[in-house]
Amino acid sequence: MTGDKALVLGASGFLGSHVVKALVAAGRPVRILTRASSNTSMTDHLDLERQSGDVFDRETLRRAMDGCASVFYCIVDTRSWLRDPTPLYRTNVDGSRLAMEVALEMGVQRFVFTSSIVTIGLNPSGVSSEADEFNWEDQAPPYVMTRVEAERQLFDFRRRGLPGVVCNVATTFGGHDQQPTPQGQLLKLTVAGKMPVYWNTKMSVVGIEDAADALLLAEARGRIGERYIVADRMMDVSEATSKTAEFAGVKPPRLEIPMWAVTGAAWLGEKIMHALDRDTVLTMSSIVLQRIMGDCDNSKARRELGWEPRPMDESLREAAIWFKENP
Repeated sequence: MTGDKALVLGASGFLGSHVVKALVAAGRPVRILTRASSNTSMTDHLDLERQSGDVFDRETLRRAMDGCASVFYCIVDTRSWLRDPTPLYRTNVDGSRLAMEVALEMGVQRFVFTSSIVTIGLNPSGVSSEADEFNWEDQAPPYVMTRVEAERQLFDFRRRGLPGVVCNVATTFGGHDQQPTPQGQLLKLTVAGKMPVYWNTKMSVVGIEDAADALLLAEARGRIGERYIVADRMMDVSEATSKTAEFAGVKPPRLEIPMWAVTGAAWLGEKIMHALDRDTVLTMSSIVLQRIMGDCDNSKARRELGWEPRPMDESLREAAIWFKENP
């Protein structure tokens, strides 16, 4: 695909903006489609083609995909804490379906779809691979189900001829997390000295630049109709915060909060905030995700794509520097 124009949908997001930068760095002609209200400061300095419009509009998508060999789909609503999941289904399910329909109609050569490791099934061994089909629907919150349904749609469209490749991306860390993401907010608070506590839970992580590299490799080398786990390793929250604090030159969180207390706080906070008709980020759904997700085997991405992620310390260092310079 070298030299062919690529369209990035979701270019104003954390992963999408890094995909754009990686494509431009590789010398690729790039087009992005963003809303007029999107913050595009992460890509404004780059030499690329920009279109503005509604990604939920079919004609807008047709114009955006016209002349593009590949589409990188990086749009996702990650607000898993929403009481009303309607926005999640509209973006993660309905929006992705429309993009797939148009991509099939326009005859793109590759449709690289950003999915999540939450769609990977749980393996009794504690280490899951792409072969493990999703199997914990009875415990999954609505956010997870939107990601599962979106991925299933991709494979339905694959059977209709869409040349789709799926990347199941873990929790991303790194620099230029402008929003920031929920995990980035944790590091931002740590750098600011506003995170005195930590809790003992693990998460599957990957550096944001490494995740972007994996998407480009999936376009070039990925097998159509396959999914690839884009995860580096499991990491404790305590490791993430302590190393970020070290790289930023600040004191790390010192007080460990047991998970039963975190769970209790989430339950009580959710009840109170919902009684006030408000959303809260720390919910029982987030606790479920922290508790249930296990390790993932990335050997398929390494073997088939030639993906070699950097040590996570490099991404944490980049995040620490970014949040220190952008408080």
